[in-house]
Parts: sequence; C-alpha cells; structure tokens
Amino acid sequence: MEKPKLIINGKRLDGRDFEELRPIKIQVDVLKRADGSCYLEMGKNKIIAAVYGPREVHPRHLQDPSKAVIRYRYNMAPFSVEERKKPGPDRRSIEISKVSREALEPVIMKELFPRSGIDVFVEVLQADAGTRTACLNAASVALIDAGVMMKGIITSVAVAKVDGHIVLDPMKEEDFYGEADLPVAFLIRNDKIESIALLQMDGKMSVDEVKEGIKLAKKGAMQIYKLQREAIMKKYMEDEEKEEV
Repeated sequence: MEKPKLIINGKRLDGRDFEELRPIKIQVDVLKRADGSCYLEMGKNKIIAAVYGPREVHPRHLQDPSKAVIRYRYNMAPFSVEERKKPGPDRRSIEISKVSREALEPVIMKELFPRSGIDVFVEVLQADAGTRTACLNAASVALIDAGVMMKGIITSVAVAKVDGHIVLDPMKEEDFYGEADLPVAFLIRNDKIESIALLQMDGKMSVDEVKEGIKLAKKGAMQIYKLQREAIMKKYMEDEEKEEV
C-alpha cells in the first residue's frame, strides 16, 4: 500500500500548522460516585478518568505501611475503534498502564497516605491517536479533583515526524503513516516545566529531531496545562458559589 502524502502546501491534512494542537475540551467532576473524575476530548479522542481513594487496600497484604499504593488501569472500550476491539486488557493496554503509573507515581505524595490505595481508571471511549497522552492529562486532573496531594501536575502530548517534518499532537493518519511518534509527559509546577515524566519513541528520529520534538512538546504542554488549570479552577469556583447559596 502506497503511503499517502500527509503535508500538502505546508499544511497538515486537517488544516493545522506544524505547531498547532487539536481542539481540546476538559470537564471536571463528571462522575458522582468517584472521588475525582475528568472527561477530556483531544481531537477525536474521548476519554473519561475516575479516581478512587485514598482508601483501604484489598487484599491487605498489598498495603505498604510507609506510603500509598498507586494503581492505574488504561482500557479501550470495544467500540472505541473502527474495528471492534476484543474486551479486556491486552499487551498494549498493560504496557500503557505501567508506563502511565510510573509517570504519575513520583508526582503523588504517597507518603501522606500510608496503608492506602489510590486507584486511577481511564477509559478510552473513542480513539484517534495519542490516547496515552490524553489519558494522562485526564488522570492528572481527576487526581486533583479527588483532593490527592501532588507535587505538580502531569501534562502530556505527542510529537511526530511526518513527511520529514516535526509536528505537534499527531492525528490518526500521521500516527499510522508517519516516520516516528514521540509521546512525552512533563511535571509542571508553579507554571514551569520541571522535568520529563515520560518519554517514549516509536520509529526513527535523529538526535537533533528528538531535541526539536521535545522543544515543540514543551510548547504544546504549556497550552494544555493552562486548559487543565482553567477546568480545575472553574470547578472550584462553582463549588464556592454553591456553598455561598
């Protein structure tokens, strides 16, 4: 099958510039039975995240007397992709769950919640490339909504190499036919990027291209971070107004 042209007259197939994010929508506190929750749209991705805890860990032998145990489950609904996905975990979802938990763990102040568990569930309702980064963004907001103490916020975005160009936040066609994909997650504290929490790559990029990609990802992450903050602040302001009434 011949690879389609993804950059036409200096524009991407969806009309975006190389440094432009897909449209993003973030809504906090969407599940009443969860301690914290978030609904997020990133392009055509539709994600819901729910946080339960801190709460008692079962079975009890999994408890850690010095800190909380963090559990993260990434799952794609069977109807989230064009060809129906088999229900339940597969190798890809297990791998994404593991690296996502490892990105969040250092940010959560686990030592404040000994013998406790914090469970993070993220469900992909509709997939369109970049689900792991979209899920991390939703999970981070849901953790804050749950009142879990954190050192900062995790903000994530991918970059890709497409027709020889480095582009921000690839869509499905760019992810599938591009030369490389680079998901990155950052710890942001006090409105500044402090460190990289997740860095993966699929495909081939030169050292200079990786540096360019990370620089571009930082610009995109700061834009997403502002939207995360706005969604969280909007929820807190609504809560205050309810209390005043």
